[in-house]
Amino acid sequence: MADLSFGAAIEFARDLIRIPSPPGGEGEVGDRLLRELNRLGFDRAWRDDVGNVIGVVEGRGEARPVMLSCHLDIVDPGDQNAWEHSPYGADLADGYLHGRGAMDIKGPLALQTYAAAHFVGDRPPGDVIVAHTVLEERGGWGMEHLLQSGAVKPGAAIVGESTHGDVTIGHRGRAEIVVSLHGLAGHASAPERAANALDGLPAVLQAVRDFAATELTAEDPVLGRATLVATQVDVLPDSRNVIPDLVHVYLDWRVLPGFTPASSADAVRTFLDERLRLEDDRLRVEVACATERQHTCTGLEEDRELFTPGFLLPDDHAVVRAAAQAVGRATGHAPAVRPWAFATDGGHICGVHGIPTIGYAPGEERHAHTNIERLSLAAAEESYFVYPQLISALFSVLPKA
Repeated sequence: MADLSFGAAIEFARDLIRIPSPPGGEGEVGDRLLRELNRLGFDRAWRDDVGNVIGVVEGRGEARPVMLSCHLDIVDPGDQNAWEHSPYGADLADGYLHGRGAMDIKGPLALQTYAAAHFVGDRPPGDVIVAHTVLEERGGWGMEHLLQSGAVKPGAAIVGESTHGDVTIGHRGRAEIVVSLHGLAGHASAPERAANALDGLPAVLQAVRDFAATELTAEDPVLGRATLVATQVDVLPDSRNVIPDLVHVYLDWRVLPGFTPASSADAVRTFLDERLRLEDDRLRVEVACATERQHTCTGLEEDRELFTPGFLLPDDHAVVRAAAQAVGRATGHAPAVRPWAFATDGGHICGVHGIPTIGYAPGEERHAHTNIERLSLAAAEESYFVYPQLISALFSVLPKA
């Protein structure tokens, strides 16, 4: 009989934190997870084509499956000397688990996995699925592939991104847009022979601010307003004695649900076509959803658009009501029902595939992606004992498979 104590779950989380797993480099941490799923007695456990790791506790077929999901990849720790605790040390100190991934998201991943293992041998009403994905931090190729493949068909999902014990029901999406200024390169000693792409930069930046101020005025009553801001500029050629013929301006657009990569880029392009005035008519502008060449730990590679959809589940949805009631009964206090501030794989699960999705996990959002990332052990323990009750509550409102 596997040890399903909270302490055992935390020790598993510490093992995971000690294994670096950048996007595309999740192979070793996936290996460790697979071993744990088999040791805990999951009926099925496997790694798919892109590197997602999935485990299933088989149910009686009386309800559709409930899926628990975190991601295997983590963001870079940056300067490790700037950390009070080593990012890969998995230290336990001052009532916290410390390290990169402690709360985003290896700590909750361990809690979800062990919580699902409570149903091993009990034959729950439906299958309990854990599906921990790759490349979430770079747009969610893992979750997109998992759901498109049909390998799992959940009736509801619980995403383990931090909620501080609240129940989250959606978030804005994220579109990364690139505005490219094309000019004519030349030697810096003879600027009159060139069309400096940098000359168009001030006008583009002002047009971006105008777009955000005039076009993003709609406000969702739950998610708030969309935001758009320039975050990076790349100049090519990358040489200080050459007048550049190409400038890329990268925009971070937190989109409301309903936007796609194409519609996001089209909206910016249309605005710039109408409003942007460049003094040098030799300059031209292109707009697209940003892409990058991504590699999976299984050896696949693909040019991927950097886009995560938004979603919002109504707060009176049966899954939301059941989740909030279950958390309230287990903890003795009603949780807040609210959106996340950041994007998650829930955008693919619910926003694209329409699977009712909520978030529940310990952890404070303010610690994510910082060099003080930590997970309160007290909050983690409370969440750990809530999870089985939360899963059971969702089964009670799901239709038959």
